[in-house]
Amino acid sequence: MGETLYQIGESELLNRLARFAPAGQLDDDTAQIQTGGRDLLVNTDVLVEGVHFCEATTTPRDIGWRCVAANFSDLAASGVDQILGITVALIAPSDTPWKWVEEVYTGIEEALKQFGGALLGGDCSRGEQRLLAITALGTVGPARLHRCHARPGDSLVVSGPHGLSRLGLALLLCEPLIQAARLPEQLKQAAINAHQHPQPSLKALRSLEACKPKKLPWRAGGTDSSDGLLEAVKSLCKSSGCRAIIDPDNLPRAPEWPLGSPWDNWCLNGGEDFELVLSLPPKWASAWLEAHPSSQAIGVMETGPPQVLWADSRAVINTSPSFKHFHQ
Repeated sequence: MGETLYQIGESELLNRLARFAPAGQLDDDTAQIQTGGRDLLVNTDVLVEGVHFCEATTTPRDIGWRCVAANFSDLAASGVDQILGITVALIAPSDTPWKWVEEVYTGIEEALKQFGGALLGGDCSRGEQRLLAITALGTVGPARLHRCHARPGDSLVVSGPHGLSRLGLALLLCEPLIQAARLPEQLKQAAINAHQHPQPSLKALRSLEACKPKKLPWRAGGTDSSDGLLEAVKSLCKSSGCRAIIDPDNLPRAPEWPLGSPWDNWCLNGGEDFELVLSLPPKWASAWLEAHPSSQAIGVMETGPPQVLWADSRAVINTSPSFKHFHQ
């Protein structure tokens, strides 16, 4: 039968698909389109029932909100200025209740009202599985962030804590690790909110633009942590051809986050945190750390092969992600 997507994985799949596009086109989650006026940023994201959402953890209204937030997170991670709107492709079985669809689009409407943009169109079709494919459009801002713009000597910084969405999922599914832990109620509620009602880092982007030292160019490496913090840092390293050094004492843990390897793994690999992960010149990083209180420095970029290492042991970080796109 030949190789399967499970065998090659998402990263290798994208490597192979890249030959069908212009060089470097698939390095980021968004595409930039020249229009003769202000260039456009365009991205597409897909949410599939049983893969990205289920009734046990997510209401239909939450699904609508999440599909907008995920796409706008990609726009923020590319330096969007004005968000123009989205198109929505809906696939669902014929016996899907209208109420389910109405609630999904209500969630979409609520997110658009908060973050900007309009519902511009889309399509719908019958299928065996519920699926939402969103295409989001915005204009390019001054801080055009690319994964390939990280440089040795940069500070590695994030816009907020990581692991909350994964913790929220665990709480909603009553996973064993949660049952054995005594977590404060404030942390529990923050985690469930992060999973069901994520926030794209648009405010963090605005503060990043506002605090850039005047003498520095608009050069910054950037992505978001929708696939997990470690995967985000790896993508910066791969696209930029340098390595990252992460300080284990500076992992971006939420307040009252438990200590221990399972919890650190969720911080590194939980996914769906939708925070900015940036490689910035040190002066710009320092200014952003002051301007954006939830931001945190987690390490540095160095010359070397595209790997992510611990600062104390210099060991390569090889922990596995919690979610794999083509897991069987």
